[in-house]
Amino acid sequence: MHLFDAATRFYGGNAIVGGGLPLAVGLALADKLQGRQRVTACFFGDGAVAEGEFHECMNLSALWSLPVLFLCENNRYAMGTAIERYESETDLSLKASSYEMTAWSVDGMDVLAVEEAAHRAAAEVRDGSRPVFLELRTYRFRAHSMYDPDLYRAKDEIERYKQHDPIPALIERLRTDGLISEEDVGGLERSIAEEIEAAIEFAEAGTFEPVEDLERFVYWEGSPV
Repeated sequence: MHLFDAATRFYGGNAIVGGGLPLAVGLALADKLQGRQRVTACFFGDGAVAEGEFHECMNLSALWSLPVLFLCENNRYAMGTAIERYESETDLSLKASSYEMTAWSVDGMDVLAVEEAAHRAAAEVRDGSRPVFLELRTYRFRAHSMYDPDLYRAKDEIERYKQHDPIPALIERLRTDGLISEEDVGGLERSIAEEIEAAIEFAEAGTFEPVEDLERFVYWEGSPV
């Protein structure tokens, strides 16, 4: 939740549901005031749409014409609550469009469709210096976390959505188009497995941070501006 790298303009995850939304609006406002031609991309889940800061950020970004690309990963469940049980309007792009911004939905299980929609949305933000809302309709196959018993949905629902798994669907599309071979697929899978194994070994061989560093980077440590 605390990964952060200003050098690559990655301004961190957030443990607060919807907590990244006001940060994104603030970054976009700073870019606009300083005349920088940038797009701030903000990723959040469908559960964040039920939070007050979502509506505040939609309103201000549209009112101030801020260059923000809002990307909502709608997997139909806010932790363990189905979207029909917490949203009176389940068409989230329609909800966003009520703030006078361009908004539409795309099949989040289709990699190529998402790529095309993201390019289009980013281009619209750049060209018009206006916010755009893109709803990625997807699904998660596993529980929300390791502590989630996942008893709030039917197992056949999960299996039904697995038939639309975006990874094998993309592989099949690449095969059909002659862009990848069986050997390529096998080599890619092996390299991914090796990379994951190396990352695990690196983490397990590491040492814990010293206790005296526990509060480092929590507050500003530089000189006053």
